Amino acid sequence: MERLLIHTPEGVKDIYGAELSGKKALSTHIHKAMDSFGYREIRTPSFEFFDVFSREVGTTPSKDLFKFFDKEGNTLALRPDFTPSIARCAAKYFLEDHVPVRLCYEGNAFVNNSDLQGKLKENTQMGAELIGDISADADAEMLCLVIEALKSTGLDRFTVSVGQIDFFKGICEEAALDDDVIAALREEISVKNYFGAEEILRGAGVAENYLKLLRHAGDVCTIDELKEAKKMISNVRSMKAVDRLIRIHELVNIYGLADYLSYDLGMLSKFHYYTGMIFKAFTYGVGDAIVKGGRYDELLTRFGKKAGAVGCVFLLDDMQVALSAQGILKEDEESVSWIVYDDNGRQEALEEIKKLRAKELKVSGIYFDHNLSKEDYKEYAAKNGVSYIRFYGAME
Repeated sequence: MERLLIHTPEGVKDIYGAELSGKKALSTHIHKAMDSFGYREIRTPSFEFFDVFSREVGTTPSKDLFKFFDKEGNTLALRPDFTPSIARCAAKYFLEDHVPVRLCYEGNAFVNNSDLQGKLKENTQMGAELIGDISADADAEMLCLVIEALKSTGLDRFTVSVGQIDFFKGICEEAALDDDVIAALREEISVKNYFGAEEILRGAGVAENYLKLLRHAGDVCTIDELKEAKKMISNVRSMKAVDRLIRIHELVNIYGLADYLSYDLGMLSKFHYYTGMIFKAFTYGVGDAIVKGGRYDELLTRFGKKAGAVGCVFLLDDMQVALSAQGILKEDEESVSWIVYDDNGRQEALEEIKKLRAKELKVSGIYFDHNLSKEDYKEYAAKNGVSYIRFYGAME
């Protein structure tokens, strides 16, 4: 039984040493990018009232939440997703603001995934939310922030794939699909199972032209191919969705970053609060998106504030995997130096430690254990990434 206590539960892990140092460095780069765009940091609680993440809000399904009760009998939940929490905060503290609010955050999110999915149940996220701006300019800014932040981490081989929820909704309206069919269709398209999606549509007796449009929607395309795809669309809502993407591309191009963009009209999200543009950033070395985001113009109304918003979330654990796989992990932190001393060298060693720390260097003072040798200390130093070790005193 005591042996089991040194292990962590499934889905969580300890982080220390170089891995933790790398995550802190990664966080620093992303924070600098957010700062440069004028985003102010906000911190929300690790748990909220359950209703903040309820089905009506459109976030993580209840079965995947970590739920518990407080002493008053209220149902609480560990946050699975920061966006509803930020929306709640914005509605509370910026209710009367009529100019855009830019907020950013960092922390851990908790999702009770199945052990078979191979995903962490606790993961570190950083994100940005632009609240109170419904323009295409705001969408373009969020994409540019993502691109600049990814570049700052050392990544250069990545793409940001952009979709539009209203494209899918427009087709569903035109085809007069009922809610059950739409829900089933959404599940299949979310995992890119277009054969399954076609089967659902055929079972619902949908016309062949919608099947053709659906097949093309699943292809990742360039801006020129997106413009060509527009010719296949006949409903106003879907056409406006494509026009919005074209406008966003034009704005990102002004920033000089449009080469990082591709388009996916079949993109959907498991979060139902998204209302317009959605996007995912992909790179080599990891099988899923490392950044996700989109527009959510109706979420804040559930907390009492009528305001459009767009945001993004950086998935730091997956980003670290990608950076490591590509051999471009950036470590900003300097290594710690060791000053090892005994009774004879204490005075000189402590004076040296004081001088080095005054220069803002990182130094550990270590009292010499005579059960160990100098070689032992040198070996431990090498294993722990210590760049400098010096001995003071009469040591054998």
